[in-house]
Amino acid sequence: MKETLQAILDEASEKIEQSDALDKLNDVRVNFLGKKGQLTSVLKGMKDVAPEDRPKVGQMVNEARAKIETMMEETKTRLEKELREAKMAAEVIDVTLPAKKANVGHRHPNTIALEEVERIFIGMGYEVVEGPEVEYADYNFTKLNIPEDHPARDEQDTFFITDSILLRSQTSPVQARTMEQGKLPIRMIAPGRVFRSDEVDATHSPSFHQIEGLVIDKHITFADLKGTLEEFAKELFGPETKTKFRPHHFPFTEPSAEVDVSCFKCGGKGCRFCKGSGWIEILGCGMVHPHVLEMCGIDPEEYTGFAFGVGLERIALLKYEIDDMRLLYENDYRFLKQF
Repeated sequence: MKETLQAILDEASEKIEQSDALDKLNDVRVNFLGKKGQLTSVLKGMKDVAPEDRPKVGQMVNEARAKIETMMEETKTRLEKELREAKMAAEVIDVTLPAKKANVGHRHPNTIALEEVERIFIGMGYEVVEGPEVEYADYNFTKLNIPEDHPARDEQDTFFITDSILLRSQTSPVQARTMEQGKLPIRMIAPGRVFRSDEVDATHSPSFHQIEGLVIDKHITFADLKGTLEEFAKELFGPETKTKFRPHHFPFTEPSAEVDVSCFKCGGKGCRFCKGSGWIEILGCGMVHPHVLEMCGIDPEEYTGFAFGVGLERIALLKYEIDDMRLLYENDYRFLKQF
């Protein structure tokens, strides 16, 4: 029995010395001291030992267990120390190094301009309404009093998917859809992406954004339109801003007008920004054509209204004095971080 215990002790000592990781050391513990370990097997064989020899054999087994546990504890302490030192060496922090900067994103110039416009009109009691970008020609053209032979329906100007489906060229279809619902009065703006077959240059893009507004109620006049747009211009460009209405033609409004604002750079005196005129064109507008009201199920004898439309990119270009529309879409961080 003594020779058996000595052999177990020698083998355990060799295994413990060869253990270079804590998991391997645990395997040694299980192999020698576990429920099915070698020392446990010796203790289970005590029934075959003569009664008078059992105390001596038991003492020998306990001494062997104590030696194995001592060797394992010493090895465990050494391995944990080595592991801790290696970890500390790998995680050294040089407090003299500059800290890593957290690059936090922010809103795009278009988004900033859109939120400003929405704030102004929501403050006037308008609601923001959105619609589909893939639209029916009936809503994009017909219900807006644009006949089939109108140049805007040409394929070189509009992206057609089928004869009756297209990528909307304006957000006016949202106005037509809202009027069709028959929930009057209406005070709304319709911002969104639109598509036209334009070549990319400093002032054009095949994909851009519009904000169109619509008011339908009883006794609405052109004076209401002028007052609304004057207030909008002052809120957007400053309280000293003046507006000028020039006669124009749009199929879906009558009468129609283009709106200019006094140059906010020179105060209307004339400068490079306004090309010496003192005025800057910002949007188109007009009274909703009676035929448009009829096609959308509204009685033009009882209700009148006005509509207007402004390019979101145009507002951003003017407000932030950007001279090339392409800068808004190139995602150049050096440009975008200025806003």
